[in-house]
Amino acid sequence: MKKDARFYGKLFFATFCLSAFTFGGGYVIVPLMRKRFVEQYHWIEEQEMLDLIAIAQSSPGAMAVNASILVGYRLAGLCGALVTVVGTVLPPLIIISVISLAYQAFRDNAVINLLLKGMQAGVAAVIANVVVSMASGIFRQKRILPIFIMLGTFLASAVLQVNVALCILACAVIGLLDTVYQRRHGNKEAGK
Repeated sequence: MKKDARFYGKLFFATFCLSAFTFGGGYVIVPLMRKRFVEQYHWIEEQEMLDLIAIAQSSPGAMAVNASILVGYRLAGLCGALVTVVGTVLPPLIIISVISLAYQAFRDNAVINLLLKGMQAGVAAVIANVVVSMASGIFRQKRILPIFIMLGTFLASAVLQVNVALCILACAVIGLLDTVYQRRHGNKEAGK
């Protein structure tokens, strides 16, 4: 795919619009990015998008920004990453700047407060959608280890209150060991 000014414009506009009209953080933007880049533009495969989101979640910083950088880099290298990060950061920067000018009026406005409360319900629904779609992808693999990791991480975090950073680190180690095992096992099968 040749990267020209139209491509970069489309990439910028896509991330700008996603960021401008998405409230609730990174987990809300994930299904919208998937819909735009996987289903609508067909620039990225479903599994690759899930991998990019997993990396974005485990990286420090805002998940939406991390995901947009990874998608931009995957699509167009460093220039793509720069375009997508600007497209993602610009809308919140503009919105926060405008709100800061009239902070007192926004803080005390009952209508704004009710609007934000209503948006919380929408955010919860989108996050639930992300959980269901990502979990269904894991179940479709029909492998016991990823299902065990998913359920074990949920229990460790939600029930046992284990620090999320420790859960991510444990999942990374298990994933690395599984990858090494799969490659060695695959090489042995190929040698027979």
